[in-house]
Amino acid sequence: MPKIIFDIETIGVEFDSLDEKTKEFLLDYAETPKEKEDIVNGLGFSPLTGRIVAIGILNPDTNKGAVYYRSQDNKYDKIEQDDVQYVPCKDEKEILKHFWEVATHYDQFITFNGHSFDCPYLVIRSAIHKIKPSINLIHNRYNRMPHFDLLDVLSNYGAVRWRKNLHMWCQAFGIESPKAEGVTGDDVARLFKEGRIFDIARYCYGDLKATAKLFEYWDKYINIR
Repeated sequence: MPKIIFDIETIGVEFDSLDEKTKEFLLDYAETPKEKEDIVNGLGFSPLTGRIVAIGILNPDTNKGAVYYRSQDNKYDKIEQDDVQYVPCKDEKEILKHFWEVATHYDQFITFNGHSFDCPYLVIRSAIHKIKPSINLIHNRYNRMPHFDLLDVLSNYGAVRWRKNLHMWCQAFGIESPKAEGVTGDDVARLFKEGRIFDIARYCYGDLKATAKLFEYWDKYINIR
C-alpha cells in the first residue's frame, strides 16, 4: 500500500492587515500585554489568520521525499540534497496544488498531530484558494485510512493527559529530533521574516524523517496486526 508522511509549516498574517472587527474578536479576552503578544504571535496556528509556507512529503518505504516551499527571491530552481527535492513555489496556492497532485498517487497519509492541525489547515486553506482536495483527509479520527495520526494513536485518541510534542516522543524512543538542532515550530515566523525560508524547508523535512522513524517504531513494537 503506497503511503506518505506529510507535514506543514505555517506563519500568521500581519496583525495590522486584519480588519478592526477581527482584531477586536482576537483581543477580546486578552488582559495583559503578554497575552496580546501571544495572540499576535499565534496567528499562524489558524487557517483563518495564517498561511502555509511549506509542505513536506516523505515516502517511508523509499526514504525519498520533497518539500514545496514559498520562494522569497523569485528563484524557482529545484534543489536536490540526498533523497529530497526542495521545490520553490511562487505562492501558497502553488504549494497546495503540488501537494494535492502528488496525493493522488498514495493511499495512506501519515502525520503527527495531523488530525488536529495539518489536515483541517490544508483543507481550509485549499478552499480559500478554491482548490478542491484530491483525497478526503477529514474523517473519523478512529479510522486509520486514509489519514493516520501517530499522536492520536500513541495517546489513545486523546484519552491520556500526556500527549506531548514530537520532540519528547523522539527522545523517549531514542530517535533523533529536528528540534535538537535548536529550531522549533515557534521559530518559523521569525525565520520567514529574516528571509531564511530554506531553513524552514529543511526543518520541515527533519520533522518528516523523525515522524517516519516514530512510525517505524510504532509499527515494529506497538502495532498488533
